[in-house]
Amino acid sequence: MKEAIAQVEEKTEILEKAFVDCSKGKPFFNGYHIGFLDIALGSFLGWLRVTELDANHKFLDETKTPSLFKWAERFCNDPAVKPLMPETTKLAEFARKLFPKPQA
Repeated sequence: MKEAIAQVEEKTEILEKAFVDCSKGKPFFNGYHIGFLDIALGSFLGWLRVTELDANHKFLDETKTPSLFKWAERFCNDPAVKPLMPETTKLAEFARKLFPKPQA
């Protein structure tokens, strides 16, 4: 599990740099409004939060990935997105049904 967490953290650090480079200080990847890249990456946020819950580890946090953390908050709270974002606990329940852990 530690190796998987390290790999995800490495990738989120790359995404942090990409966001800073692309956004140039603006709220979203392409500026002031949600664009294609925001939607493409934002569609993974629900699953990332489920993974954080299961791993008991935050991948997007204010200290390691501050810009990406703020972007995720803005994206998920945008009026066009908020009603469509799944609740983490409900998505986690669905994931457990979809991918049951093998019995020992």
